[in-house]
Amino acid sequence: MNVDALRGSFQSFLESVGLAQTNDTGGVEYWHEPERCGWLMKQGDVIKTWRRRWFVLKQGKLFWFLGPDVTAATPTRGVVDVGKCLSVKGAEDAINRQFGFELSSRVDTKYYVADSAKEKEEWINALGKAVVQHSRSLVEDYDAY
Repeated sequence: MNVDALRGSFQSFLESVGLAQTNDTGGVEYWHEPERCGWLMKQGDVIKTWRRRWFVLKQGKLFWFLGPDVTAATPTRGVVDVGKCLSVKGAEDAINRQFGFELSSRVDTKYYVADSAKEKEEWINALGKAVVQHSRSLVEDYDAY
């Protein structure tokens, strides 16, 4: 198997569990009336530096962008399918950063850092609600086997 085929297989796997860094919006109009939006720090998938990104939560998807001027023409920098995640909780000790939290699926954990304790709690609450509201597809997928 060549490197490109391996990379494609791995990307497909990450997409299947909702943690792929993809630009597939699933038809969600992320630029219009988000459930929550704001600045968070996100660790890179390849180069593990922390970068400030604008996040938008809508219809069970967490999108991120370079800045807050989001329109229909703004390309996403990535998307996480929150409905395929299992938990969201504080993670300050795990990443050694104040106001840190994690979003976990069966196979991966993504870490984020908010600007304040209040922002952290608001993101955890919004993401937790989205996990519960959009996790039905996980149960249906499991029941299909």
